Amino acid sequence: MAIDPGALEAKTQAAFALHRFGFGPRPGDIDRIASDPRGALLAELKPRAGQISGPDLLSSGVAARTAFEFRQERKAARAEQKAQKMQDGAQAMAPNAATPPGPRQGANGGMIPVPQQIYLAEAKARYDVAINANVGLVERLVWFWSNHFCISADKGPTRPLCGAYEREAIRPHVLGKFSDMLVAAETHPAMLLYLDNARSIGPDSFAGVRRGKGLNENLAREIMELHTLGVRTGYTQNDVTNFAKVITGWTIVPPRLDPDRGGEFWFNPRMHEPGAQTVIGKTYPDDGFAQGRKVLEALAHHPATATHIATKLARHFVADEPPAALVEKLSKRFRASGGDLMAVTKMLVTAPESWQTPRSKLKKPGEWTMAAMRASGLAVHDVRRIVNTQNLLGEPLWRPPAPKGFSDDSAAWLDGMAERLDIANQIGRIVGNHGQEPDEMLDAALGPLASAETRATVRLAESRPQALALLLMAPEFQRR
Repeated sequence: MAIDPGALEAKTQAAFALHRFGFGPRPGDIDRIASDPRGALLAELKPRAGQISGPDLLSSGVAARTAFEFRQERKAARAEQKAQKMQDGAQAMAPNAATPPGPRQGANGGMIPVPQQIYLAEAKARYDVAINANVGLVERLVWFWSNHFCISADKGPTRPLCGAYEREAIRPHVLGKFSDMLVAAETHPAMLLYLDNARSIGPDSFAGVRRGKGLNENLAREIMELHTLGVRTGYTQNDVTNFAKVITGWTIVPPRLDPDRGGEFWFNPRMHEPGAQTVIGKTYPDDGFAQGRKVLEALAHHPATATHIATKLARHFVADEPPAALVEKLSKRFRASGGDLMAVTKMLVTAPESWQTPRSKLKKPGEWTMAAMRASGLAVHDVRRIVNTQNLLGEPLWRPPAPKGFSDDSAAWLDGMAERLDIANQIGRIVGNHGQEPDEMLDAALGPLASAETRATVRLAESRPQALALLLMAPEFQRR
């Protein structure tokens, strides 16, 4: 039977769209969107897309207070145990000593502390959305922006806040205004803790004069260098220092002092540096919190920010060296729309350059893992296995190595291919003896994108588990 060239082209574009802009196909997805691949992408761009909620997902304030209470109870329990030991004069723990409350039994018999329970509940919600998305464009945007405005679970008390940060500061704004996301991210308790602004005090503020505490420039520097303007784009060290003074007083209600609002954002005027400040040639009068918000608004609408964001988006979705024409289109749309991310995303998925650029970009570990689970039909039963997989592959969830986030360059992930092979073999052993034949799996996961060499390799596999592992390691599956 002759193959309709038009149908083949439609399936090619559908498979291309799912891999480049989403999390890869599930069985049937290529056929489902083949009639209009671009339309399937645009259909995901609707109000409130990307937002999630659930009974196990706590607000950042509740998460912070819950984690604080857990730490306090453990501390009290340890103190009681120590007192009991001293009283009994024994080296071992007294039989009736109190045990730290809160942790639940893990599958392997270990105890899971409350902050880790919160972290894992958020991780499961995140992975569930990615695995079950129709295409995954909006969720890919969430992951992109979460990495752009990254925080780290490895920094002090931020671990139980990571998921709430993403849900509160990132998800509501991925198709909204960049300036709104910027303000939400920089004022979120998790960011203030991660980049130490919660403890930054204006030298001439009431608290600064009284306590002799100092200014911390971390958040101001990263906002300008990483989140908005980009490196070496016209600002000076004086601009960083003055901006750091502007955002003094952006702190957090101490949980130990307020059981109702502890862990929430607080503008503390007693920590705020008084007076007007000049940042990148513009002077901002001292009007409290609004002073910092006005600087953020100016940074959000600066031409350098448009170029920086356009370049990062094009690099993430299309190529390590993105087409200059695509970057210019995205930057122009960003400027013309006032940072409307819905408009910018529509330009990204409809621009010819986004479809004409070859699929040479390596998927990051998290994206590849989600694509592998979608292709093989795996669900999230024990989220710790996925978390551990991401640790093994070098992209631990919400734990970037530095404030600039995980790299979007393919070269950064080449060394982890051996670990991907181990994971592919594990997936093959779990599901490979069930479901589709190798050729059917390949058609569902890659369709016309699969080369003749890949088809031959999968077909000659000694078993279904091996065929699935070979499919997941195929160059066409690894790239977007």
